[in-house]
Amino acid sequence: MMPIAQTRITDQDAENLLHDLVAIPSFSYHEADAVNFLVDWMTVHGYDRAFVDDAGNAVGIIGDGEHTLMMLGHIDTFMGNPPVHLDGRHLYGRGAVDAKGALCAFVVAGRLAIIPNNWRVIVIGAVEEECPTSAGARHIMTQYTPDMCIIGEPSRWDRITLGYKGRLILNWEWRGALGHSAGQMTTPAEHAFADFGRIHQAVGHINAQKTGVFDQLDITLQAVNTGHDDSGHGWATMTVGFRLPVGVSPEAVMTLCRQAVISDATITFMGMEHAFLSEKDNPLTRIMRGAIRAHGGKPAFVVKTGTSDMNIVGRAWRCPIIAYGAGDSSLDHTPHEHIDLDEFILSIRVLTSAIESL
Repeated sequence: MMPIAQTRITDQDAENLLHDLVAIPSFSYHEADAVNFLVDWMTVHGYDRAFVDDAGNAVGIIGDGEHTLMMLGHIDTFMGNPPVHLDGRHLYGRGAVDAKGALCAFVVAGRLAIIPNNWRVIVIGAVEEECPTSAGARHIMTQYTPDMCIIGEPSRWDRITLGYKGRLILNWEWRGALGHSAGQMTTPAEHAFADFGRIHQAVGHINAQKTGVFDQLDITLQAVNTGHDDSGHGWATMTVGFRLPVGVSPEAVMTLCRQAVISDATITFMGMEHAFLSEKDNPLTRIMRGAIRAHGGKPAFVVKTGTSDMNIVGRAWRCPIIAYGAGDSSLDHTPHEHIDLDEFILSIRVLTSAIESL
C-alpha cells in the first residue's frame, strides 16, 4: 500500500476552519451543529471516514494500519458567548483556546501528514468534556485501544502537558427549624460555614508537607445559598470543589468530608476523576520533542491543576499519552479568550511532523 498522499490545505484554509468552528456555539450538551459542521469538513477534505458516533462525537479516520494514533480533542465549550472577531492575528471567541484551536490543528494535521503505512490516525471532537459527564471520552474509551494518544488542550505550541489533577465535587445540604436571631440557635448559614471550616482544616493537614502546587489538594468554596420556607424551617446548600493530586483518590477525599461534617447535613458527590500523570520519556514524548525542535522551538514539559479527558482515557488505555495544543490556557473560560493564529499554524506544523515521524 502506498502512503496516503497529501491534500492541499493552505494556512488560510486552516484559519477559516477554526474561525467557522468557533463561530458555531457548542456549549456542553448542545454540540450537534458544530459536530455536523466538522464531520462535513473532514468528508470534503478527504478523510477516509468521517461520521457522528453513538455518543454524538465527531470522528474522522485516515489510514488503515495496525497501529493507531488517537488525537482526542473536545468540541464543547464553557458557557458564555463573547463576540467572534479578529484583531490582527488574534482570533477571539469562546473555544478559540479551549479547545477548538487544538481540535482544528488535529483535523488539519491529520490530513496534511503523509501517514506511515502501518499507522492510522483517528481524530475525535468529543462532546461533554466541560461538564462532569464526559460522555464523549467515556464512549470513545470503550471503542478503541490506541497505541498512542494526544489530548487536545492548550499549553502553547512548544510545550507538552504530562498530567492533570483529579476532581471531586461535594454537594452539601442542611434543613432544620429556625429560631429568633436573638437566640442561641445555629443558623443554616452557620452550619454551612462551620462544616466548610472543618473540611478546609482537614485539607490543610493533608497539604502540610506539600510544597508543589501539583502535589497539593485544592479546595474551593464554589457556592453557598440559604433560605427558609413558610413552615418556619430554614435551609442551606453548599458546593465545594476539590482538585486532587496524584496519590489522593476521590474516595479518600469523600471519606475526609464525611468525617469532617458534624452537622446533620446531607452530602453527595459528583464529578469524580483520579489525577493522572504520564511518563516524561516515552516514544510519543520523544516524537513530539523532535517535532517541536524541528520547527524552532525549545520543548518543555508542564502539568496542569485542572482536569481533561486524559484523566479518563489515560487510566484505561495505558498507552503513551500527552496533551498538546496552541494557546494560553490562562485565557480559558474568560471573556477575552483568544488565540494567536501564527501559533495555531505552528502547532499544525509540529503535529504534521510528529505524525510523519511515527
